[in-house]
Order: sequence, then structure tokens, then C-alpha cells
Amino acid sequence: MRKRTLSFWEIWNMSFGFLGIQFGFALQNANTSRIFETLGAKVEDIPILWIAAPVTGLVIQPIIGYFSDRTWTRLGRRRPYFLAGAILSSIALFIMPNSPTLWVAAGTLWIMDASINISMEPFRAFVGDNLPDRQRTLGFAMQSFFIGIGAVVGSLLPYMFTNWFGISNTAPEGVIPDSVKWSFYVGGIVFFCAVLWTVLRSSEYSPEELKAFEEAAKKEKELRVEVVDKTKNIRNQFLTGLGMFLVGAVISFLIYENGLTKELYILFVGLMVAGILFMIVSQLRKKEVRNGFTIIITDMLNMPPAMKQLAWVQFFSWFALFSMWIYTTPAVTGHVFGAFDTTTIEYNDAADWVTVMFTIYNGVAAAVAFLLPVLARRTSNKVTHLLALSVGGIGLISIYFLGDKTGLLLAMIGVGVAWASILSIPYAMLSGALPSAKMGYYMGVFNFFIVIPQIVAATILGFLVKELFNGEPVYALVVGGFSMILAGLLTLRVQTHKRINIDEQP
Repeated sequence: MRKRTLSFWEIWNMSFGFLGIQFGFALQNANTSRIFETLGAKVEDIPILWIAAPVTGLVIQPIIGYFSDRTWTRLGRRRPYFLAGAILSSIALFIMPNSPTLWVAAGTLWIMDASINISMEPFRAFVGDNLPDRQRTLGFAMQSFFIGIGAVVGSLLPYMFTNWFGISNTAPEGVIPDSVKWSFYVGGIVFFCAVLWTVLRSSEYSPEELKAFEEAAKKEKELRVEVVDKTKNIRNQFLTGLGMFLVGAVISFLIYENGLTKELYILFVGLMVAGILFMIVSQLRKKEVRNGFTIIITDMLNMPPAMKQLAWVQFFSWFALFSMWIYTTPAVTGHVFGAFDTTTIEYNDAADWVTVMFTIYNGVAAAVAFLLPVLARRTSNKVTHLLALSVGGIGLISIYFLGDKTGLLLAMIGVGVAWASILSIPYAMLSGALPSAKMGYYMGVFNFFIVIPQIVAATILGFLVKELFNGEPVYALVVGGFSMILAGLLTLRVQTHKRINIDEQP
């Protein structure tokens, strides 16, 4: 028994909701700092206000994945979460630009990011549920296409409203400009309508059908079933938790003693909390307690080998991306064009060019999204990802040697190819190595390896630029480039066979 091959337009319909989701993320990423500053936030406080986004995703996605794995309604398994998240996200997008105070805007960001994650997380599992292995690369590539389109248009909305429709881009002190407000309104409508299209135009396999597909795969020896020694597994869980707690506690103490950046607490206090949860669950399992809490925590320990290997690929890929997002503007304005005074025309022209560069790499990602599955069929997912990340890494490193606008755009073409692959190939590889009964949960946990490098990059790179690179941010892009190439090389060691720990199946 095999999943049927879907047509191009069926895959289009099931991925179309990502267009709306990316509209929401693009508006959030491009305008939230502007809204915070307008409402009186100090520049040094903006990173703390922003930390809501990654932390919210870290918590929400595994929980939503766990419950969506166990849901079946008239709307299906994943689609109820698409719709609920879209409704909440659209409401938040309407509220955000009308926030009367800074604390309201910060609270709305938490709600908005949580809501977007409720919609987004099941979309990754949706592809794994509905498509046979041979079509999953195409399915995730389709999502990359819509992410690229949504990122380009969503980011440009305030510019378009100002320059095309004459809507004001300025406002009195403490008031969000109308161009930003209308951008969020349009984003809220597009978000809801795009997700609704997927909800109404897609179907899902029932839990019974998915179980039958799993059994068929097992008979064909595509699935490895391993019985894990439960006593040893519980002991490992306790020791792992203890180690996480001790490392987090020691480093948190060093951060406090040396007055290091506050953002580091998020990572290492979080490590302490995770360690405590591991130890608590290990004791509950000794007493044969089995519920959603123990399953969620235990499955983090029992990740399939492919997921553990892909975690390193994701870490170094996203570390590179965050280095680019954080430091491209100062690197281009200062190193490439020699403009350091933020009040000069030269500086602002160079900064504007960075927005063009980012538009190019998102546009390239959308354009090449459908070429990656073709290359993967001729080679493999591993080789395709290696080549794409290498091209992206070379693009980032080349910025150090460039001195003109055209060269910078060429560098972004390489980054765009890597971005398209990052959004699709790892998920295609992962989905083929996961049991269908836990597809949603593990796709949610996979988000950890996006969030953690974000926090690390935001803290470690600042230290490196200040202490080792003499305050020159272009070197952060060089580090990011080599990190991306390393991620590509690590892809070659990923094992893509399935493994089920039968003791831990729901």
C-alpha cells in the first residue's frame, strides 16, 4: 500500500497557505523594530523585546506538533491548526500597528508569533503526511517558492503603499505611519485567505491510512524497528538532564560574574530548565507514568539518527543566515562603501541597497525552488544541499572582496540558492526518516535547531566582532560563509533510514 502521486496543482494547493504565513513573518521581521522605536523603545532594549519570537517558537512548535499528531476532526489532522493559527495571526496583524504603548506592542508580538507558529508548524508535517517519499523534495520546494514570494512582497508593502499609492510614510511622535498600518491590514487579509485556500482545497489521509502506509513500509524494510532497553534509556535520560543542568548552571554563573550580555541567559537558563525536565521525566518513567508530558520530553532524547545529524546541518546553516541578517547592513555601508556616518546620503544609499540585496536573494530562492528537486533526482538530496550551501557560503565570503553594487547582487544570488535549499532539502530528508505517528512533533522539535543558532549568533558574533575583529562586521559574514560551507559538508554524513523506538510509540 503506497501513497498516491499528487499532481502539481494538488501540491500547489496544499502549500499555498505558506504564502500568507510568510506575509506575516515578513511584516513582523521588517517592521517590528520600527514599531518598537516609534513607541519609545531604546535601541539597546530592542533585542530583548525581539527575543519573544524565537522563544515562542521554541515552546509552541513541539506542543502543536504533538497534539496535531493526535488530532482527527472533520477538517482533518493538520488543517484545524492551520485555520486556528490563521484567525489568531490575522487579528494580531490588525492590532500590532495600532498598539498604543510599547508594552502592548511587545505583548502583541508574543501573541502574533505564537499564532503564526500554530499555523506554520503543521505545514511541514502536512507534506510528510500527504506525499510519497519521491515527491517530498518537490513538496518542500513548493513551500520554498511561496516563502520567497511572500518575503519579497510582504517586505516591500510599506514602500509600495508610500511610492505607488501616496500613503503617508511619516506620523507624529508615538504614532505608527499609515503605510505600515495598511501593510499589516493587507498582510492579515492575505494570511487568512491563503491559509483558508489550503484548508478548503486540500485533503488528508486518516490515521488508519497512515498506519497502513507505515506497516507497508515496514514490510518493504524501509523502516527499521528497534527495541530500546527501557532501563538504560531512563538512566541515560537522567544523566543527560543532569549534565544539561550542570553546564547551564556553571555558564550562567560565569555570565553573571563577568557581566556578559543578558541574552546569553536565555540559552543557558533554558538549558537548565530542560535538564530539570529530563530528570523529572526519568523519575516519572520509573513509576510507569505515561502521559503527554513524559512522551514529549522523552522523544527529545530518542530522536532518530538522521534528525540528530541534520541538527548540526541546521545549526551551522542558520548560524550563517543570522550572521547575514544581523551584520550585512554595517558590513556593506562601512566595509564596501566606506560610509560610517548614519546621517549622510552615502550611508543611507548603501543601507537602501541592502534591502535590494535581500529582495534579490528571496526572489532567487523562489525562482530556483523547482530546480532543486530536478538536481536532487539526478544526484541526491545530500549532494544538492552540499552544492547549494557551498554556493551560498562563497557568496557571503565574497562580500569581503567586493566594491560595487553589481557584485553584491551576484553574491546574493548564491545566498538565494542556499536559502531555497535550506527551506526544503533538510525537511525532505527528515520527513523520510520519521515515523508518521510522530511527524508533527519531530518537525516541531526540529525548530530548536533554528532558534538555538539564532540566540548563539546574536551573542557570540557580537563578542567576536568587538574583541577579535576590531569592530569590523564584515568578518562576521566571512565566518557565516565558512559556517554555511561546513553545514553542507556535514550533510554528507546524514543517514536517511527510518527508525522507530517501539517502546515509545503512542
